[in-house]
Amino acid sequence: MSLDRRQLLQTLAAITAAGNAHAVAGATTLTTDYHWPSAERIALWPQGAPGRSGYRAPALQPDWPAHFLRGIERPELHVFRPAHPDGRAVLVCPGGAYLFVSIQNEGLDVARAFNAAGITVFVLAYRLPCEGWNARADVPLQDAQRAIRLIKFKAADYGIDPQQVGVMGFSAGGHLAATLATSWQDTVYPPVDAADLLSARPAHAALIYPVITLAAPLGHADSTRNLLGETPDTALLAHRSPEQRVNGQTPRVFLVHAADDGAVPSAHAELMHRSLRAAGIASELHLYERGDHAFGIGRPGTGSELWPALYGAWLTPSGHGSSKTSGA
Repeated sequence: MSLDRRQLLQTLAAITAAGNAHAVAGATTLTTDYHWPSAERIALWPQGAPGRSGYRAPALQPDWPAHFLRGIERPELHVFRPAHPDGRAVLVCPGGAYLFVSIQNEGLDVARAFNAAGITVFVLAYRLPCEGWNARADVPLQDAQRAIRLIKFKAADYGIDPQQVGVMGFSAGGHLAATLATSWQDTVYPPVDAADLLSARPAHAALIYPVITLAAPLGHADSTRNLLGETPDTALLAHRSPEQRVNGQTPRVFLVHAADDGAVPSAHAELMHRSLRAAGIASELHLYERGDHAFGIGRPGTGSELWPALYGAWLTPSGHGSSKTSGA
């Protein structure tokens, strides 16, 4: 799975670098018509997303995996309700280097796992900044801020506590979740309705094998290029590197990474952990020896499959902590 994902990223990176991401020979235009389970949907922008005048639908090969979404013109939340909701909720941001949104192992599988624990899950199909949107560096954060405000606004409809809405992200989705956690107060779009009067601050953030810094030498090249463009200046790189935006209003954070991650080094999670600790923000890091990248809710036999239970324990008041652990 992770190898296929890397190959896809390499192929698309080459296409994008050549300037042909919207004109691939023999390609078809794909949208978000993936067959989701019978989940409720919440449109983020009923009147159209901001910056849409620049949007161009991408054209991809017909055999492009349907669960790697591109062409997300109308971003939305997919709602997964547990049989017995306990008032907790989490906004889930799948990864994909800001080039696609990987909704199976980092979305649907996550929803099933945490629904079983009583948590209401909202999977975010967010816009991809490299598809021509105006103000590209703000596009994913616009969707994440709007999403968490809508969840809080509709909290009574879903039996959730608006003070217990967290965010969880994987890989580049981890960068988005970390950006929301550290830049929730930034004004990145004009208010649309009453939901935008609410705070976009998540109750907590869970960052799973996240991209964190975009700055050299550690910065993740694909995510940086797809979010910020080919030649971002140092100020923009710093502004969109969450470890540099940690502040006293940043919520507590749960981090997971594998030491053998061949796509996003575990140094990203460790960097964020250090920044949080330095700012006095509660942070817990689980670093596994094995697991590689894109393991979702865990790769059996590596130890990484333990993190969902650890996250569940951490969510309880007695599970707060500021520690670093490792697993084999």
